[in-house]
Amino acid sequence: MELWIVISVAAAFAQNLRFMLQKHLKATRLSTGGATFARFVFAAPLAVLLVGLLIGLGPYQLPGMTARFMFFAMVGGVAQILATLFVVALFAERNFTVGIALKKTETIQTAIIALVVLGEAVSAWGLIAIAVGLIGVILLSDPPKRAEPRRWRERLFNKASGYGLASGALFGVSATGYRGASLALDGGDFLIRAALTLAFVTLFQSVLMAAWLRWREAGEIRKVMQSWKVTALVGLTGVAGSFCWFMAFTLQNAAYVKAVGQVELVFTFLASWLVFREKSSGREIAGVGLIVASILLLVLLH
Repeated sequence: MELWIVISVAAAFAQNLRFMLQKHLKATRLSTGGATFARFVFAAPLAVLLVGLLIGLGPYQLPGMTARFMFFAMVGGVAQILATLFVVALFAERNFTVGIALKKTETIQTAIIALVVLGEAVSAWGLIAIAVGLIGVILLSDPPKRAEPRRWRERLFNKASGYGLASGALFGVSATGYRGASLALDGGDFLIRAALTLAFVTLFQSVLMAAWLRWREAGEIRKVMQSWKVTALVGLTGVAGSFCWFMAFTLQNAAYVKAVGQVELVFTFLASWLVFREKSSGREIAGVGLIVASILLLVLLH
């Protein structure tokens, strides 16, 4: 099994762990902007420390940062922030299920964006694997039963659907931007490239979000800093997951990485079944099976 696949699975596991921790944390009374800022501001020092350790203790030198690197990194950072805001807006909608399914089209959208921006095509078998996984994701979305089902137009053309497609597209831009940034660095192997890209992006996002909060939400930065004990563990698992994502993006086409990353839904399913003792429907089991089949296809063909 290739290294990028193992790293992608580790990234998905760390991300799922972060969501599980967030589920059990007490409310911090932070705004949406404040919670987003907390994720970045606590990750940035850890990412910078990682770069320092790799250079100080390992056989690494700091890669040269080109203008192309900074452009891709900043575009990816802004796209990630906007995508996160769209996801928050998505969950505020009653009919968010179809929106979530459309948000998961980020894998397909990433493939298209990577082809246009970086010239990286996905093979025919890769597209088949991605399509199989997408069907599994849609099955896992399992919309709630309604006494009067919505007409298909109402389910597809609504705010939630728009937010889902927008977030998927922006996450695709973000993944492509991060891969482009890492590849644009002058020198170094995948480990130091990923660490430096992560450090630059999280610092940039922290500064950008701090400026926004200072302008639009006076006092929110102080609340974030006061709640550091609550968010520190989430920040730690978050930076671990991000570092793995960045390493995977450095090693492989972002669309393939996103496809393998769908294993996060399998981890969520297992946690629901084993930890929370929640029953699963046949449709959910079929969805998990298709996602696993999609990943196995990628493993066997790459």
